[in-house]
Amino acid sequence: GFHLSGTVTEPATATEPEMTYKVAISFDRCKITSVTCGCGNKDIFYCAHVVALSLYRIRKPDQVKLRLPISETLFQMNRDQLQKFVQYLITAHHTEVLPTAQKLADEILSSNSEINQVHGAPDPTAGASIDDENCWHLDEEQVREQVKLFLSQGGYYGSGKQLNSMFAKVREMLRMRDSNGARMLTLITEQFMADPRLSLWRQQGTGITEKCRQLWDELGALWVCVVLNPHCKLEEKSCWLRQLRKWGEMDVCPLEDGNYGNELPNITNALTQSSGHSQDSLARPRRTVFTRAIEGCDLHWQDSHLQRIISSDFYVSHSYQREGESLLFNSQGQPLWLEHVPTACARVDALRSHGYPREALRLTVAIINTLRLQQQRQLEIYKHQKKELLQRGATTITNLEGWVGHPLNPIGCLFLTLTEACRLEEENCLEISDAGDSKPPVYQHVPVVTGSQDSGESYLSLALEVALMGMGQQRVMPEGLYAQDKVCRNEEQIIARLQDLELDPVLVQTLRKQCILLLEGGPFSGLGEVIHRESVPMHTFAKYLFSALLPHDADLAYKLALRAMRLPVLETTAPSGDVTHPHHLVSVVPSRYPRWFTLGHLESQQCELASTMLTAAKGDMLRLRTVLEAIQKNIHSSSLIFKLAQDAFKIATPADSNSDTTLLNVALELGLQVMRMTLSTLNWRRREMVRWLVTCATEVGVRALVSILQSWYSLFTPTEATSIVAATVMSHNTILRLSLDYPQREELASCARTLALQCAMKDPQNCALSALTLCEKDHIAFETAYQIVIDAASTGMTYTQLFTIARYMEHRGYPLRAFKLASLAMTHLNLAYNQDTHPAINDVLWACALSHSLGKNELAAIIPLVVKSVHCATVLSDILRRCTMTAPGLAGIPGRRNSGKLMSTDKAPLRQLLDATISAYINTTHSRLTHISPRHYGEFIEFLSKARETFLLAQDGHIQFAQFIDNLKQIYKGKKKLMLLVRERFG
Repeated sequence: GFHLSGTVTEPATATEPEMTYKVAISFDRCKITSVTCGCGNKDIFYCAHVVALSLYRIRKPDQVKLRLPISETLFQMNRDQLQKFVQYLITAHHTEVLPTAQKLADEILSSNSEINQVHGAPDPTAGASIDDENCWHLDEEQVREQVKLFLSQGGYYGSGKQLNSMFAKVREMLRMRDSNGARMLTLITEQFMADPRLSLWRQQGTGITEKCRQLWDELGALWVCVVLNPHCKLEEKSCWLRQLRKWGEMDVCPLEDGNYGNELPNITNALTQSSGHSQDSLARPRRTVFTRAIEGCDLHWQDSHLQRIISSDFYVSHSYQREGESLLFNSQGQPLWLEHVPTACARVDALRSHGYPREALRLTVAIINTLRLQQQRQLEIYKHQKKELLQRGATTITNLEGWVGHPLNPIGCLFLTLTEACRLEEENCLEISDAGDSKPPVYQHVPVVTGSQDSGESYLSLALEVALMGMGQQRVMPEGLYAQDKVCRNEEQIIARLQDLELDPVLVQTLRKQCILLLEGGPFSGLGEVIHRESVPMHTFAKYLFSALLPHDADLAYKLALRAMRLPVLETTAPSGDVTHPHHLVSVVPSRYPRWFTLGHLESQQCELASTMLTAAKGDMLRLRTVLEAIQKNIHSSSLIFKLAQDAFKIATPADSNSDTTLLNVALELGLQVMRMTLSTLNWRRREMVRWLVTCATEVGVRALVSILQSWYSLFTPTEATSIVAATVMSHNTILRLSLDYPQREELASCARTLALQCAMKDPQNCALSALTLCEKDHIAFETAYQIVIDAASTGMTYTQLFTIARYMEHRGYPLRAFKLASLAMTHLNLAYNQDTHPAINDVLWACALSHSLGKNELAAIIPLVVKSVHCATVLSDILRRCTMTAPGLAGIPGRRNSGKLMSTDKAPLRQLLDATISAYINTTHSRLTHISPRHYGEFIEFLSKARETFLLAQDGHIQFAQFIDNLKQIYKGKKKLMLLVRERFG
């Protein structure tokens, strides 16, 4: 039959009652062509009820009653039976069918109706005719709706995952050779092209978001796969080509490299040594995400050599033949396929995707044999040019087009094709653990089927070999952020796959052989002796190789990783800009410096590689030396060297066992390099770096501390040397940590004192106090430090610094020295009439209190300085009040007599202070009155009351004050309201 109908019962659950659904399915030539179900489910996949009915029919064919098409049954009925049949049918469904039945009856009875022009009548239960299209049922509306919904969510709520699973569905359809694959991809693409964000991104000139870019890439790759279907009809291909061109010509169509046009060659042209690389980007044709698929439409499968390769495992030649210039077989008689590599790999992907795994495998082997031959030839050419290239120290790149990060992912494609042939399918491999992470695949060696003598090779070792060849290919860093980012991403994806391989002896042998070839390989290898300045760095790849090789061949592992440490783009110094800040390169003119947007990431990968080597070399002095030299030569960023120093320190000082001295010394040496690099440049982490270095030197031991103290000037600023380095070295904790004996303690202290005095000489302002503190225990050093302060006081020091040191001196029991420094500080100070909240006021009050406590002479010496420096009336009256409250000389300096009498304001030195205070009040009053507002009147009257208190300390003070008030009334008589208040208070 062609039509299956049935009822499906869904059993009751805790929340839902039992439900019954009516299902109808049409099928034709082993394909379901349409479905309907009472559940009304809207999805691109069939509902469970349709699946249940189909499986029931497949598993229990004898339970399903087979009937003739309804037209046959009707044919056997006479007129009465037909009448009865129609009436019963209408009665059974009269509400739904009656209007239709009435309409049909009218049309049949009308002689010229459309229905009477056609011979016969339709029968849904009969099959389609042999010429009709037959394809699986696909609910197109649902596909559109779902894609639209997922795109509108902009990558949130797992929509990216959903779209990727739709792409996977397309691949699955292609593999089953279901013609709906291309149809579904068309529907998806239409929705992608209608995404409203495209025109927005284009207007704003911003790039497409990262998640979205990856989806567009997959879309482009899928179209390449579709058009390369080896068995598609010509008319299908031309239909796709029209569509692809139409999409590609739209303004909003995303470009292949994510920004401006790329210089990658056309898919159908094998790569020639072209000078077009530096061509101006404006001259390049616009390449969209569909360009490769459009170019792919020009490719065909008719080549007889290609047909023979993919159709037989035993296609060999025993004579070494060429056809024209291109080679068809290698010296072992195995077939070669000399097409542009990414294009050849796109064919492999197409074969794999369209359900031809054996054919894909055969073509893969031919491509690998071709790559091997090219590798051998390039090696031979390099041997002849080696001397000249090494003298030049540079090379032109042979590959303008990198295979890693390429839009067609050629290496990933070959690797997958080969490993899929070696996968051990476990019984329960479909079960995914609760966490949702599938177990890593398990592989076994499957021998390569070949017509020539047994090669002893397996598809698994070929997979490893081709991944290493591709990753090790020397290639120019592409232009543009997106393309550069893709290189890093693709590299990480391939390495993640390589890490799934268990390295047995066969694979280790492949790994070693390929690594040696990469090291010896000239310009075609990114690990060769000379590389181009803009070559994509090999750090991430080398880190994988190093870890994989280390247990089997440590010498080769180190040789390779050390070779890969270079980053030539930073080696050649730019005419402008500072090379210690490589991140500035991005903004330099592109012709001078390429725009490497991923430079930060690449440098951190370089650092990771170095860290991996340091960890492995722990305890091996020679190896550590070479790694250290490589770091010092190749890493240009101080923060990364600091990170390495910290890494080395962590590994060298495990919590549960003794420190490793070799690695500790490396950490210290790296730390010292960071100190030298950042000494003259500003670095926000500098304090942290200095503290860390002292900690590291402490771990190394007393000799390291002595060394950094003695060579401080090449590592630290004077402030750092005194306040952080020497202070930490001399702290109680350090002495305990090192458990030093007395001579060692003395040696450290002596070095710290020498450092302190040198720093105080170099930068007295910032280091004098620290120097005095560090020299406290040594009389001669302390005196020297004090003398340095006195010498610097008159020129290079501020009153704040001098007051601070003066207070320190008093605290240490040197009051006379404190007085001297306070007097020097006073000469640098100037307090204006309105600075009554100045931070130095406390220091001035303290200095006067100190002088007063020392005696009359000291007070007499400081008062003229105070009068000269302080013009603020309230401060002066405060000092005057304090000096008249107690007798001077209470500090009790030995050998001095003290009269114990209070001092008079009529006699020197207080008379001078009193006059200055009265004069300050008068000046301040006039200053305040020049621009006073009514809301400050009350405050002003209080100020005058305070002034009166000071005036009254003088013998004729009351007369002076009365004259002062009269004077005010005369001068400011215009301020009537204020003068009224003055009269009320002062008469």
